[in-house]
Amino acid sequence: MVLRIFGASLRALLLAFVICVPALLLPGAGADTMQVVAFVALFLAGLTVFEYSSVYPCLVEFRDAAPYNRIRFLVFFGLVILLSLASIAPAVPSTFNRLLLALGHAFGGLLDFPYSPLRLLMQVLPAAAQSRLGVLQSLAGLASMVCLTGIGAFLVAIHALGWPNRQERFNVWVNLPTFDPTMGGDVVDRLRRDSWVNASVGVVLPFLLPVLLKLVSIAFVSVMPRSPHALIWLVILWAFLPTALVMRGMAMGRIAAMIAQRRRHARAEAEAGDDGTYQAA
Repeated sequence: MVLRIFGASLRALLLAFVICVPALLLPGAGADTMQVVAFVALFLAGLTVFEYSSVYPCLVEFRDAAPYNRIRFLVFFGLVILLSLASIAPAVPSTFNRLLLALGHAFGGLLDFPYSPLRLLMQVLPAAAQSRLGVLQSLAGLASMVCLTGIGAFLVAIHALGWPNRQERFNVWVNLPTFDPTMGGDVVDRLRRDSWVNASVGVVLPFLLPVLLKLVSIAFVSVMPRSPHALIWLVILWAFLPTALVMRGMAMGRIAAMIAQRRRHARAEAEAGDDGTYQAA
């Protein structure tokens, strides 16, 4: 129990630190911004401690099936740290910061074509912030690199490392607390359906988010980013939410395949046992 609480507290501290990084690195963060960031960091840290210190989770999926959550956190960590460092490259022109900005600009140029998610995201900027289009392209390109790397790492974990660990029993209730296996229909079919839904929404979301932001700004109140801090979080949400959904779809598809495989093995063993009993009789 002590080790569980210690691990939960460590995860909470890391998450709170990551949330605060952009406000600490970027210049011009006002008192109101710092208060909002502190509130969000404390809320997420408290939720993390509650989830990881309890025996049975409420919201966090695949808690006992590493490295799914670790890869997801590393993607989020990389997005926040690298995008923050790239944003301060003009003010703090270190070699590493400028390299990040150049890599993001090069990859962003590959993604900047008509009707691409990056082109739609660039059209979200208000007229007063059009001078930051180049920075937005670099940040979006860098974010895409980080997210694609995370998805590739999870693919390696599934196919090369055999995630989840086949030597241990996989508890669907603990690792999928929001999935009720008793709610009608075959579990495998439902997992496969949810897998396709999550992956499809994850692919469509980079196109959909900029359009939704634009519509909300036109119909209700402007939510367009006007500060470097807001711009970073816009790019992080634009990149991380689709990545998390795609990874969730991949994970649920893998669990469905694993359950189907175990069913086939159990059926084959039962048939072999029946044949043996018949021959002995």
